[in-house]
Amino acid sequence: MGTIAIQNATIINEGRHFLGSVIIRNGLIGQIITNASQPIVADEIIDGSGKFLLPGVIDDQVHFREPGLTHKGTIYTESKAAVAGGVTSFMEMPNTNPQTTTLEELDSKHRIAQEHSLANYSFYFGATNSNVDLLPKINTENVCGVKVFMGSSTGNMLVDNPKSLEQIFRASPVLITTHCEDEDTIKTNLALYTKKYGDNIPFSAHPNIRSAEACYLSSSLAVKMAKQFNARLHILHLSTEKEMQLLSNKLPISKKRITGEVCLHHLWFNDTFYDTLSWRIKWNPAVKAESDRMGLINALKNNTLDLVATDHAPHTLAEKSNPYSTSPSGGPMVQHSLIAMLEMVAKGIFTIEMVVDKMCHAPAELFRIEKRGFIREGYHADLVLVNPNAKWKVTPESILYKCGWSPLEGETFGSKVTHTFVNGRLVYVNGTFNESVKGTALKFTTS
Repeated sequence: MGTIAIQNATIINEGRHFLGSVIIRNGLIGQIITNASQPIVADEIIDGSGKFLLPGVIDDQVHFREPGLTHKGTIYTESKAAVAGGVTSFMEMPNTNPQTTTLEELDSKHRIAQEHSLANYSFYFGATNSNVDLLPKINTENVCGVKVFMGSSTGNMLVDNPKSLEQIFRASPVLITTHCEDEDTIKTNLALYTKKYGDNIPFSAHPNIRSAEACYLSSSLAVKMAKQFNARLHILHLSTEKEMQLLSNKLPISKKRITGEVCLHHLWFNDTFYDTLSWRIKWNPAVKAESDRMGLINALKNNTLDLVATDHAPHTLAEKSNPYSTSPSGGPMVQHSLIAMLEMVAKGIFTIEMVVDKMCHAPAELFRIEKRGFIREGYHADLVLVNPNAKWKVTPESILYKCGWSPLEGETFGSKVTHTFVNGRLVYVNGTFNESVKGTALKFTTS
């Protein structure tokens, strides 16, 4: 593998931005040069003038639908969309078919990704009411975490047995991640709306059915159990201002035992969008009020929330366009997450340094990923070049998701990913892919 130099880019890393060049050698960041007069020697030189150079985004929550649900998406198609959006590593969820609830299925996903994924990868082990005995057998070096559905969602992997929950929080050797919505509250609310509307429940009722109360009841239970058993807990896709009371910003992420994630759609949309986008913004947990959106934004800015992900969850247009009760929750976002966050930077909501922290540094620190998430000498060269002055519109023709649609269709963004490097190899450049490049399994440390 020859040396590559990315020259004269504005490097965004560890709270700083500065003009510099990066030399890639043997898949690693070999040198970071800040002296403009120092000669650059490399087999290939890429001009980064006028562009931002960022660490590759690490998305800790995606659903790539393989195996078993490949009409929606595959590890190949969705990882391809990911690298086009500057996402160089992903962690994929267990609610596939079959579910990733055995060590054999976990190994099977790794084999699929090794052959087909354009990005780096890891997979969650899915906890159930009946597989707690397998938790001690998890390989902590290559499994990102245990996923617990404390509210039912796509795939019906609800863990509702109190004894099973206690065993999971007591026994997990890796980070516990949770989907938190109280099932009884949701069932009660759904029954009320079904009685009122029958089969014609409006999509605008979604945040009332899967309510803020349902989220808080479940999240507070997860926090209580994590404290009781001193477990490491990461609450996924938090969606309400009230839940921020359960988290703290008193410690750096590396010292926290309980952390929280927010997804792009909960930062971008509020409940007024149901009138125009309806099923396109039906997620679990639901997009809620503007006060919740602003509460999440403020919590991200003050470090109460720790990182930003997508919960990328493709469904076909035919599936999504069904009536409310049969329209599945979830939507595709991984191709557009970084660019959408940078659009919020352009609007003055966030700083670019904070976006890099929450999408690159923080996932690497929280999950204790070996040598990724930062632009540091000796680290894997997962890197992204962004042109901050490239106006473009999201159209069906530009969408790479297998499902072929996006809730962001029609949005015009002011910046664009031009180059994506995975392990030092250029996998994406200006719409063209090098599909001979494959990602590798993420490695995790225990301390």
